[in-house]
Amino acid sequence: MLRAAGCGPQVVVCTTCRVSADARPDAAGQPDGALLAGALRTVRAAQAEFADITIEDMPCLFACAQACTVHVRDAGKIGYVLGGFAPDEAAARAILTYAAAHAASAQGVVPYQDWPEGVKGRFIVRVPPEGFVAS
Repeated sequence: MLRAAGCGPQVVVCTTCRVSADARPDAAGQPDGALLAGALRTVRAAQAEFADITIEDMPCLFACAQACTVHVRDAGKIGYVLGGFAPDEAAARAILTYAAAHAASAQGVVPYQDWPEGVKGRFIVRVPPEGFVAS
C-alpha cells in the first residue's frame, strides 16, 4: 500500500479528487486531481525555479469536501494540506510558488505576505514533522 517517495521538497497530489460530486472524468478518463497533477508537471517543467520540487501522485488524501487537494512537505518541516483548487495551470503555478517558498524556509513557515494569492484561503491543515509539534 505504501511506496517509497523521494526526500526533499514535494507536492503530493490527490489524483482521485473531483471538484464536485457531479464532476466526471474528462474525455481521456482523468479525474480533476489527475488533471491538476498534469498541470503541476507542465508548470514545473516550464519554470526552472520549480525544478527541485518533486510532484508525487497519491490516490485520495481524504479531503474530498475540498478537492482538488495537495500536501506540501519537506523533511523536518511543517507540512500543509491545501484544497479547493481548479485543475489548471494557474492553480499549479500558485501551488508551486508556495512550495518553493516553503522549501526555502527554515521550518516550513512562510510569512503570509509571501503567499501567492492563489493559495490564500485554501489551507486545510498543517502537519508537524515526525518527532515535533509546533509551539
